[in-house]
Amino acid sequence: MAATFNDLQDAFVFELRDTLSAEKQILKALPKMTKAASSSDLKKAFEKHHKETQEHVQRIESALGSLQESVRAHECEGIKGLLKEGEEIIEANAESEVSDALLIAAAQKVEHYEIATYGTLCTWGELLGFDDAVDYLKKNLGEEKHADEKLTQVAEKVNANA
Repeated sequence: MAATFNDLQDAFVFELRDTLSAEKQILKALPKMTKAASSSDLKKAFEKHHKETQEHVQRIESALGSLQESVRAHECEGIKGLLKEGEEIIEANAESEVSDALLIAAAQKVEHYEIATYGTLCTWGELLGFDDAVDYLKKNLGEEKHADEKLTQVAEKVNANA
């Protein structure tokens, strides 16, 4: 059954639920990526982001609650596809440094997807006057940007060795 969107608030709630699904999928994928990484810096970055992602889920749930909306996820197909690419990298035969470089690339694709999503949600939330929800979402956006920057720093070392 197709979703119905009568206004920007409907779209906002839909995207929040989509993002909740995305973060939950990422929570499941990060331990696999951590295990597959050979660089200790990359492992640490993935472990830290796993902890942050747990908080992201809680913040999205709080954002939905602040809108008096039920806390339920809508399957995020975009992240599902990006994570499938990450799984293919994990299963591939590659030298450890090359595998790490590929894992970073896959992780940054996910981060960029999340940054775009949170940026949109913050803009919509501000337009709609959902200040409490926006506060939660801005925290997530900041952490996603920081995670991307950290991955770039790790990539500078890893890529040179690959």
